[in-house]
Amino acid sequence: MEKRRDFIKKVAITTGGLALGSRTFGFTAKSYNRIIGANDRIHVAIIGLNGRGGSMCTTFAKSANCLVNTVCDVDSRTIPITQKKVAAASKGEAPKGEGDVRKVMADKDIDAIYIATPDHWHAPMAIMGCQAGKHVYVEKPLSHNPHEGEMAVAAARKYKRVVQMGAQRRSAPLAIQAVNELHSGVIGRVYFAKAWYTNKRSANFYKPAAVPSWLDYELWQGPAPRKPYLDGLIHYNWHWKWHYGTGEALNNGTHEVDLARWGLGVDLPTRVSSIGGRYQFQDEWETPDTQIVTLEYPGRVSLMWENRSSNGRKIEGADRGVIFYGDNGSMDTDGEDYIIYDLAGKVVKTIKKGGPVEDASIQGRNTASPSLGMDAQHVANFLESIRDNKAPNCDVELGYKSVVAMQLGNISWRVGRDLHLDPKNAHIINDPEAQKLWSRTYEPGWAPKV
Repeated sequence: MEKRRDFIKKVAITTGGLALGSRTFGFTAKSYNRIIGANDRIHVAIIGLNGRGGSMCTTFAKSANCLVNTVCDVDSRTIPITQKKVAAASKGEAPKGEGDVRKVMADKDIDAIYIATPDHWHAPMAIMGCQAGKHVYVEKPLSHNPHEGEMAVAAARKYKRVVQMGAQRRSAPLAIQAVNELHSGVIGRVYFAKAWYTNKRSANFYKPAAVPSWLDYELWQGPAPRKPYLDGLIHYNWHWKWHYGTGEALNNGTHEVDLARWGLGVDLPTRVSSIGGRYQFQDEWETPDTQIVTLEYPGRVSLMWENRSSNGRKIEGADRGVIFYGDNGSMDTDGEDYIIYDLAGKVVKTIKKGGPVEDASIQGRNTASPSLGMDAQHVANFLESIRDNKAPNCDVELGYKSVVAMQLGNISWRVGRDLHLDPKNAHIINDPEAQKLWSRTYEPGWAPKV
């Protein structure tokens, strides 16, 4: 695999100058960096309180030596609700409530931020956090487009911040064990991984409406060029609009593809293709509900991800999962549990996690928290990495390599053809139309820069 030093050098070259746009503001990590001692509590701000953030706020609040001192959202209704949840979980005082993320960045008493906003805010906010001297836990996907992902990696390195992406399996002991078995040759040379996600999502329609009094829609849009407010878009169905979201490929596919790439031991693809469409309904989704993405990697290795968002039949008996194929057998996993088979399909070994049900099971279609146990482990690793000044289990660079693979799958689908890629940085070769989707346009003054 590519050495980190070489990868970061390439990223720095492609990203060019580094600073925030004029609508936001710049900081220096040196001036805002609070030295954290072994017994100090790490002060965390939770940004984005609906859905995922509403679950993770209590995970952080219950973590050892961690203080959730601020909760932030553009939806004013969620702030008092989350304050009560955090106070109950921590058995302490309620955190401060804030509606403007820029004020969170300016607060010198905050050591780290957790980001659970819509996708178009992920990388710009992570970059803001690094520049403000904050460590960052950002939910998947790391970025809305590949160029933002490159900038997020560069920002983490420039400002020397711990940046963890929310790929919880990276901190799950049995997932680590399963990957270690693969790398030790338990099924021989691992040459192919099949990953999938299924759900029963319904049709979506949007209609023009007045902006609700409880919503700061200007700040919700943030870096994205301005569009009129649509009823039905917020708080979840922005996922299916390219302007704000990245479709099911990044919404859920990131998890399985990250595990698959990890198990295969590969970095960046050399070719990607995707087919599919919005087949189940005739509505206002722009992203596919049915999609297959195939990725080729150096060394005769490939990966396939299948999605069926609006047809709930499971694959191999699971909502979501990964199968690894090797020249001496195969391995199935749909969470932490895994099963090893020989070449004839006979079970050789079954590993199941014990303990409380909420820790052991994966609820594949739960949008708030598929696994509370994995969440706690991943948060603990993030906080430990801050204290020990070490790379977290899903460091920003690892997250970028998984996310860019699926972003390229979406680009392939949108232009309707295979993409050939530079294996050193996954940049698209000889396809100007596809290359335009490597980045995006921004609202004037909001373009992120490192």
